[in-house]
Amino acid sequence: MPTFRYEISLGRKSGAVICGVDEAGRGPLAGPVVACAAILPLSGISTRLLGALDDSKRLSAEVREAVAIKLRAKAIYALGEASVEEIDRFNILRATFMAMRRAFEKLPIQPCHAIIDGNMKPGLPCAETTVVEGDHLSYSIAAASILAKVERDKMMRELAPAYPIYGWETNVGYGTPEHRAAIDAYGLTPHHRVSFRPVYEQLSLID
Repeated sequence: MPTFRYEISLGRKSGAVICGVDEAGRGPLAGPVVACAAILPLSGISTRLLGALDDSKRLSAEVREAVAIKLRAKAIYALGEASVEEIDRFNILRATFMAMRRAFEKLPIQPCHAIIDGNMKPGLPCAETTVVEGDHLSYSIAAASILAKVERDKMMRELAPAYPIYGWETNVGYGTPEHRAAIDAYGLTPHHRVSFRPVYEQLSLID
């Protein structure tokens, strides 16, 4: 379960501003990738809220939504995204790093250190520490994970009524059988990632 261990080891108790950084949406066939940079206070957050923080994928949609509402009132955070066009042009890893940098740059406070989920540094303008499975180990990264996921899911649900055959209101762009079947039957939208193998394979079948 997450703790403040990483934040404290980097000087949070002495006043150092530490943020957690994570993304949502590296795997879907459609939609942007969204990142969040989050700074949590060491005190003033209820034990119940801290106990709910975890890798966003381990939480139900209902729990994520409820936790995100509380986090927005407690955390200093910012969101950044990279578009489908950027994903296709630069690849998903580089686009993810772009989204992370954009989120970091929008923070109203400049952190001196960022804890990033994963094993690769996005090139933020501060010291960086990577933590594999960080969204399950650091409260700050878990908070960023949840806020990014809730925002991205919201974006895809808002797109869904314009493209009802793809099921984005429930699959939020991921490659479910329903989604793949809709691509096969009806083709692509401007929101599909044509650089992703399942998409361009479907496109080649359509062509």
